[in-house]
Amino acid sequence: MKQLIHSVNLKICSITIILLVMGLSSPGQAEIVSLESSNIDDVLNNAGVALVNFYADWCRFSQMLHPIFEEASNIVREEFPDTKQVVFARVDCDQHSDIAQRYRITKYPTLKLFRNGMMMKREYRGQRSVTAIADFIRQQQVDPVKEVHSLEEITSVDRSRRNIIGFFETKDSNNYHTFEKVANILRDDCTFLAAIGEVSASERFSGDNVIYKPVGESAPDMVYLGSLTNFDLSYAWTQDKCVPLVREITFENGEELTEEGLPFLILFHIKEDTESLEKFQHEVARQLISEKGSINFLHADCDKFRHPLLHIQKTPADCPVIAIDSFRHMYVFPDFKDLSVPGKLRQFVLDLHSGKLHREFHHGPDPTDSTPGQEEKEAASNPPESSFQKLAPSETRYTILRRDRDEL
Repeated sequence: MKQLIHSVNLKICSITIILLVMGLSSPGQAEIVSLESSNIDDVLNNAGVALVNFYADWCRFSQMLHPIFEEASNIVREEFPDTKQVVFARVDCDQHSDIAQRYRITKYPTLKLFRNGMMMKREYRGQRSVTAIADFIRQQQVDPVKEVHSLEEITSVDRSRRNIIGFFETKDSNNYHTFEKVANILRDDCTFLAAIGEVSASERFSGDNVIYKPVGESAPDMVYLGSLTNFDLSYAWTQDKCVPLVREITFENGEELTEEGLPFLILFHIKEDTESLEKFQHEVARQLISEKGSINFLHADCDKFRHPLLHIQKTPADCPVIAIDSFRHMYVFPDFKDLSVPGKLRQFVLDLHSGKLHREFHHGPDPTDSTPGQEEKEAASNPPESSFQKLAPSETRYTILRRDRDEL
């Protein structure tokens, strides 16, 4: 296992070196803001877009990135001279470990994107070159709101995507500015459209309004009923609609989901088995909505993720299967048929948080879970085993995801 992880790390290091060398450039007079506890909130909260380099001076890759990052900053500053529109900043993670911990920085260098003080889920993973970084910032300046010029355009939107549509009298209003701010933050999760002026008049009989068109041709529209100028309410409502409670994990987003720092509750199912997925989604919403901030709810294609299944001694033929993937082990939900038993799935997650799953993984069932004499009877008829399957220590999730992708 150690040799495998060491080999993977060497490959990652080699790739990083190539990307950095490709982007080497002569530094100019850079405007990089050094962030620390006393100024970080003020700087980020007042920046439309901020790209932050989390680095460590002892890290060779961090040293190589510095001149590239500075030169990219110079180029971007020429195109976007407003110092509050785009900010390039850096954090010395050795000197400010509290900031590194706050943003869950585990490798150097890491480039994180912030909008109006909020850290975006997707960090920058492109080529470490002046051109690539500058292009990335240019892309972030593209207006995320598409203006429509007829209501027919709205009726023909792509219903395979989540659509947020605003109807406004004018762009020069607090209502629209809040809508635009929310769209900037959630641009990767939803399609945002706006009808302005006369085009939207028939939809504004009671004033400006915002609706959500869910995925699916027959899915009914949902209307936002909160204050259009209240950013917190608007963002919370839109995020709830744009980011599903149960997300799909893929080879493309696996590392991003891991970096959120939360364990996974995963349904492994055959892609065509939508019935199991719908049942899982229903029970997660019914039993676990209060745990949304403590665990990520995911579903995965059994055929594509065969290797993680092997870690829990399962194959696609066993699907649907529910498991928890912590940073140390994977734990299997005893029986998918028990999913709808009141409180069963919730208790499974609570047992993770209490440490019970970890104890049982290593030491077998807690004594309090057995009736007197039951342990002796079970030991006589079954080999020693916890109430959840004992597994070999799991590799890092990104290692598993990448190997599965390479084997396809």
